Amino acid sequence: MFIPYYTSSTIDILGSCYNPNAFATAISLMCLVSISSSLAAGCCGGLFMFLLSQLNLRLRQLLFSSLVHQDLAFFQQVKTGDLTSYLSKDTAPICFSVLTNANIFLHSLVAALGLYSFMLGLSWHLTQLTLLEMPLTMAAQKIYDARYQIWGLCWAIQDSVACSDEVAREAVASTESVHSFGTEEEEARCYATALTHTCHLKDRWDLEWALYLLLQWLLQLAMQVLMLYCGHQQIQDGLMTNGSLVSFLLYQGEVGGYVQTLVYMYGGLLSNVGPAEKVFEYLDLAPAVSIDRTQAPAMLQGHITFQDVSFTYPSCPDLSGVSFELQPRAVTALVGLNGSGKSTCVALLQRFFEPQAGEVLLDGEPLCAYEHRYLHRQVALEGQEPVLFCGSVRKNIIYGLDGCSEEQVMVAARAACAAEFITTLDQGLETDVGEKGGQLSVGQKQHITIAQALIRQPRVLTLDEATSALDVESEAAVRAAVLSGRARTVLVITHRMATVEGADHIVVLERGAVA
Repeated sequence: MFIPYYTSSTIDILGSCYNPNAFATAISLMCLVSISSSLAAGCCGGLFMFLLSQLNLRLRQLLFSSLVHQDLAFFQQVKTGDLTSYLSKDTAPICFSVLTNANIFLHSLVAALGLYSFMLGLSWHLTQLTLLEMPLTMAAQKIYDARYQIWGLCWAIQDSVACSDEVAREAVASTESVHSFGTEEEEARCYATALTHTCHLKDRWDLEWALYLLLQWLLQLAMQVLMLYCGHQQIQDGLMTNGSLVSFLLYQGEVGGYVQTLVYMYGGLLSNVGPAEKVFEYLDLAPAVSIDRTQAPAMLQGHITFQDVSFTYPSCPDLSGVSFELQPRAVTALVGLNGSGKSTCVALLQRFFEPQAGEVLLDGEPLCAYEHRYLHRQVALEGQEPVLFCGSVRKNIIYGLDGCSEEQVMVAARAACAAEFITTLDQGLETDVGEKGGQLSVGQKQHITIAQALIRQPRVLTLDEATSALDVESEAAVRAAVLSGRARTVLVITHRMATVEGADHIVVLERGAVA
């Protein structure tokens, strides 16, 4: 702020009777102010980047925490590409916009007011003219916002980026199917089409922004020409010196920059409204399935009761007045044709959804009465599609547990008939299974996920086609380990008659009702 003032003093000294001492003093003060200004700007910039990093980290953590606590219905309705886009691409600009606007607004406002005070001291006539710049700049910004409909274009770009991310995610996640059907070129074309659409939208955005900047530069140039003309008249009238005019023009350039920055902030806020609206919507979204209960009894019998349960998906009803029991320490087989509601019963037992009518009880208490982690320790599921996370075999077996010893892991692995193939791996339990267990066969993944369920020693165990990829011998061994001692309540969903015949009870579902 003081640099133009000392520049003016230096020019006036050079233009009048030269005084070496005065000139040296002006130069020294100018250097001191410049160094101080640079140090202050560096500290401010460093603090800004630190706060930006912390805010971005915190926002991502909160958003991810909110997303993982949502119920299964939420993820069935929202595309994965949209969610990953919000997490990876939208949080950073939102944080940058918030901090930048707060920082720049205060800095620009204080600087502009301070500069105007210096300009008034130099020439109040020229200062009045510079005040015209603010309404003209605001008018140009308003025309830009209204003409090019920044809201609609912002949403279009956001949706287009999410769409291209979804195309890439699906293709990469289904690499085997893509190679099997020979559709590599088709997938590449689909992704290229999605990227081209995004590129066209961004090109339109860039063109509109370029035209807007051109208008702003023309406005700024016109103000400078006007200042030069009026300043010349002030010098002719003896109201200003050459140095004062140079100082005023320097101030006027800085003030113009601050005024334009204040106006840009409005457009910057609008450009982030679309992503921010969705991000904060998800932050405030309460999960449909409540997880804030605290009941966690020391002992459970494992008695499950479906009591007149009804459930409807958005597209069609699935269960209607279903009632049956899973007796403690007994094996119950749930059978029926595809689409009869078996998997829905499993989802309700796991509290992925809440029934629209009726209740699912555990030892006479609704499932929603139990503490979330406790419930899922006591009611375990081994599904028909084994899911593994990138990491070691050990990490996947003890997933969600703390303090498991080597012996506990190996006991569970032996019970799941997984110990034999684990010992043949290069690093044993420390072998990385790859993304989604891609380094293992489907059968090996099922062995590990069965061990994952058994190590929890649940009171209720659901096997939903859990041994479909195992050979007959391995399936028999796993079944014997699961059922040994009748230590738990077991619900089996299978199409294999041998497994059904070995059950203590059989429940038949037909079109969403007990037959």
